[in-house]
Amino acid sequence: MRWAAERAPALRAQAEAEAVVLLRNALVAAATEESRRPEAKPAPPSPTAESEPGELLWAYCVLRASDPEPHDLPGVDGSGKVTREEAGGLAALVSRVPRADFGAEPLRRNLNDISWLEHVARSHEAVLERVLQSSTIVPLRMCTLYESSRGVRQMLEDEHDVLTGALEALEGRQEGGVKMLVDRPRLLEVARQNSDRASAMEDEIDAGGEGGAYMLRRRLEREVRELADSLAAEVTDQVHACLQDWAIDAVTRPAQNRELSGHEGDMLLNAAYLVDTDRSNELRSLVADLEQRHRGLGIRIELSGPWPPYNFVPGGGAPGA
Repeated sequence: MRWAAERAPALRAQAEAEAVVLLRNALVAAATEESRRPEAKPAPPSPTAESEPGELLWAYCVLRASDPEPHDLPGVDGSGKVTREEAGGLAALVSRVPRADFGAEPLRRNLNDISWLEHVARSHEAVLERVLQSSTIVPLRMCTLYESSRGVRQMLEDEHDVLTGALEALEGRQEGGVKMLVDRPRLLEVARQNSDRASAMEDEIDAGGEGGAYMLRRRLEREVRELADSLAAEVTDQVHACLQDWAIDAVTRPAQNRELSGHEGDMLLNAAYLVDTDRSNELRSLVADLEQRHRGLGIRIELSGPWPPYNFVPGGGAPGA
């Protein structure tokens, strides 16, 4: 499955490094005032949420009501199928989930269960990827929850103009993720080899006695680290500028935690680029060329996607995001 092959390495970083923090602190408790749009209201906290009966609606994305979606898509809960709610020429894809697992309090706890979170993230992403193959969508963030079908339809009516504009802006466009990593020891070695000052300090260490050698080595190590840091920043700026100039739009994000994402090396760039769907192969070629150009520094550039354009929904995010 293409998702498993390409998305799995990035999923753990997204689900663990980002979702645990962002979703637990912002998306679960309630719709916050930070968004520039009205948001869906999740279930209110309850001290007995585990046994609370009833269901909620988990929302995946918004598309035009005239656009098709694949049939028999499984939802994040596994038992509920993905259906649609329509209003004003728009459709939201949703599935029913048990309040006992997805109400505010149990959801907070579940988001700290990495296995549960990864399963839900994969299921949510799989729906978006399938629908994106045949329709333009406004993707909704994980944990966009509604109390009822009426609430979903009300959102479509209230946000009709904004959502319609977003669909027009994202028509025929997808998101590519780029991560640039560096083998730090290799970068340090290159910095040392290319520095006349470092070479002079090495000669001074070789010619001097043991007494001053220790302090000279410390100065040399600091000098090489600073050179490597400067070189890394320069290459990062060059790569991002090249991709940014080529793409329709671009955003950068904080580097992911190595322990959570499992990547090797130091992450210098974590960015997303909005591209025309029919130019996705050109993006792959450009990334491959940039990696080849900087490989001697220990640079590795990873491209993932295409993905739903989460980072480029006009207005700063979809309702409920």
